[in-house]
This record gives sequence, C-alpha cells and structure tokens, in this order.
Amino acid sequence: MQVLQVQLEVGADPAEVGRARRWARSRLAGSGIGDDEPLAETLVLLISELVTNAVVHTGCPAVLRMLFGAEGGVRVEVADRSDRPPRPRHAQGEDTNGRGLELVDGLADRWGWEPEGRGKNIWCEVDRAPVGPGCGPGAMSPGRVRC
Repeated sequence: MQVLQVQLEVGADPAEVGRARRWARSRLAGSGIGDDEPLAETLVLLISELVTNAVVHTGCPAVLRMLFGAEGGVRVEVADRSDRPPRPRHAQGEDTNGRGLELVDGLADRWGWEPEGRGKNIWCEVDRAPVGPGCGPGAMSPGRVRC
C-alpha cells in the first residue's frame, strides 16, 4: 500500500484554522480529490474541527498531517504538545461549543487518539467510497457507495 504524507505546522492561534483549511484544500486537489467532491468537504470540516480543538483547548502549536492511501482513503492527524486526552462533550440546544468530536465521530469512518512524544495525536480516517454501478453523477447511495 502506497501512502503519500503531507504536513503543516499550525501555530497556537485560532486564525491558523483558516490557513489549515486553505492548505488542506490545495493538498486535496493535488492528490486528485476534487474541490466539488463530498469527500473534500468532509475532510476539510474534519480538519477544521481537529485543528480548532488542538489550538483552542491546548493553547499549543500543532502539526496537521494528511496521509493519502493507494485505495483513495485519507487519514488526518493532528498532533499537539498537550498530554490531556480529548474529552467529547455534548452540546445542548443553542450552545456554540462542544460539537467538534461529535462531528468527527459522525463524519469519519474511524477516529481515535494516541500518545505521541510528550503530547498526543488525534486521528480520523475517511474511506473513499467505491463508485457504484447505475448511479447518477454526484449522488451518494446508502452504504457509502459513491454514485
């Protein structure tokens, strides 16, 4: 299995989240994942949530990595210097915070975290859905088959 890895160092500033999104879009396009593909939008949202969590909740710089597998799947990793494990919270009603890891859980095929050096690495993976027979352009069918 071939894997291409790209990474970006992210400063401990919430403005870095926008830079990470722009960087991710350009790397996705360079890997053959079109800006108009649902996969690209999903990955950019996941990256936004994970980088936001790292920057806002730890106050530490982070490293964003994207690993592109030969089968088309993408693994996103955000490593930071905090050894505190991620704590999923459950937002209520009009809350503006607390939905990040719930979004990651709902959008990614898999996610988790592990210690890395003196900090941690939070990761998620999104499989590129296979193209299904007889599907119309751009539609998603049940079972994550890209039509």
